[in-house]
Amino acid sequence: MSVTFAQGFSAAGVVAGISAVEGKKDLALVVNNGPLDAAAGVFTFNRFCAAPVQWSRKAVADGHIKAVILNSGGANACTGEAGYAQSKATAETVASLVGTDANDIAVCSTGLIGELLPLDNVLAGAKHAYAALADTAEAGADASHAIMTTDTKPKTVTLESKAGWRIGGMVKGSGMIAPQLATMLCVITTDAVVTAGQLQAALASGVDTSFNRIDVDGCMSTNDTVLLLASGASGVEPDPDEFNKLVADACASLARQIIGDGEGASHDIRITVTGATTEDAALACGRAVAASNLLKCAISGNDPNWGRIVSSLGTVPVDVAPYDANKVTVDVNGVRICENGGAGRDRSEVDMTPREVHIDIDLNAGDAEATVWTDDLTHEYVHINADYES
Repeated sequence: MSVTFAQGFSAAGVVAGISAVEGKKDLALVVNNGPLDAAAGVFTFNRFCAAPVQWSRKAVADGHIKAVILNSGGANACTGEAGYAQSKATAETVASLVGTDANDIAVCSTGLIGELLPLDNVLAGAKHAYAALADTAEAGADASHAIMTTDTKPKTVTLESKAGWRIGGMVKGSGMIAPQLATMLCVITTDAVVTAGQLQAALASGVDTSFNRIDVDGCMSTNDTVLLLASGASGVEPDPDEFNKLVADACASLARQIIGDGEGASHDIRITVTGATTEDAALACGRAVAASNLLKCAISGNDPNWGRIVSSLGTVPVDVAPYDANKVTVDVNGVRICENGGAGRDRSEVDMTPREVHIDIDLNAGDAEATVWTDDLTHEYVHINADYES
């Protein structure tokens, strides 16, 4: 059901003629029908952040968002004042439809960088989407399809607490995925009675352990946006700890689905670093290994090349992650192929046929740990990005 699983939300996904793919749903609208309109957001760190990111960052600053309009087929990034004017005009059109101020409308775009959107199509699509709004499972599914670019499938999540309040969500993302978010447009909805402050705290924590710990290709997007909206329609004030956990669970599910649909990927790679002095140290080591294109190519060829793992691990500065290289062990799919910084069991013993590859690194320097997910790099990844114009 995606974003319509939580009470108080309606959605639509329509064909607006924005995408280069004829007949593709390419514009989604999500409306919070209340009674609350609390909201929180997390955005890309990229200094070339797109016009819709600039607009939405300001819009959500006061903790209120009434509706989100999202398009695929064009990022509206690196488009200057004209691009920002397009985001403003889009917000104003949606605001007039739902009966609110433009500053209560978030705008999200994804697609090719450096080109303005066909604004007439966007605005006409907004009106079409508004007329099609519904709180049904089908409407939620339409919205999740409309935000896809190189994604091969929609990515959604639905969770329900024991107290009866719900969380629903959708995300797009398949390539240009790196820590500090990933190339995504994500909308998560809840009908719990919560404040904007609660939302922001829960979202920041949830994003930190999910979207900030995946890496398909090491490339940071200009358009990353994660929004969390609360309608309060359940009438239930959640237990704070349970609320934080379910938001984190929703983020984790969506992030894992991004890895599962990485562009051209044939393996999903889970890298867990244990025995670190701090969680930050473990995370730095995991990210260093996940960023290795050499390792990703090896995994694509079903080669558990532990030399590429430890060589990447060795790039992490001592002051960030202190450990003794002569005490490090590496297991791949349960086989210890690196023992005390040197060769362990023969890597031919590793079964590389499963979709998931588990790399377990023990630094033997402390008690902290962290997990990062990545994908392998394949010929298909190169093909997709050599021809990318969606």
